[in-house]
Amino acid sequence: MSALRSSPIFRAIILGAPASGKGTISSRIVRDFKLKHLSGGDLLRSQIGAKTEVGLMAKTFMDKGSLVPDDVMSALIINELALLKQHSWLLDGFPRTLKQAETLNQNEHVDVVISLDVPEEEIVQRIAGRWTHISSGRVYNTEFNPPKVPGIDDVTGEKLIQRDDDKPEAVRQRLQTYEANIKPILEFYDGHGILKLFKGRFTNEIWPKVHGFLSESIPKSN
Repeated sequence: MSALRSSPIFRAIILGAPASGKGTISSRIVRDFKLKHLSGGDLLRSQIGAKTEVGLMAKTFMDKGSLVPDDVMSALIINELALLKQHSWLLDGFPRTLKQAETLNQNEHVDVVISLDVPEEEIVQRIAGRWTHISSGRVYNTEFNPPKVPGIDDVTGEKLIQRDDDKPEAVRQRLQTYEANIKPILEFYDGHGILKLFKGRFTNEIWPKVHGFLSESIPKSN
């Protein structure tokens, strides 16, 4: 891997902790720069639904409640990327381990890895504001999209709950796990000279920096 290249094809990875704004920033990148968005989770579900060989293999692990092994997950992603040789893309939700990053590096050129760095307390506050209507799966946030009546689902009038894994201590534990897993991945990409870190508390603070960077980095003919 090398630094940004001059080819009209541009490939990027976006990394970020839960509730870091990764989904919002990904959608804006796709909207403004016309990259194809690839979500690791979406691809996994797609290949399972299509009953591909690797999808069925992944399903056997998921049915047992086990994590999909690195080699199976990597094969799934690489199979999909092989269909996009003439396309620019943004990969989201992969890699999740150093081994996955190394396998991807052996099979695909990546121009830049965008990493979102949001303070832990900001993320805890965002997730702690989530309230869920269990039967429908509707999610509200007291900061961004509150229910019309606090604690009550807009549609059914039933009570909302806060999931155990959305409570502050559980969120902090999830973030510690994320940091432990992501550190070697960031070091790997930094060593290849393609890691770009964007810091900030709010998505609308980080986005102009990402947009400015990509405006200068993506070939104009893309």
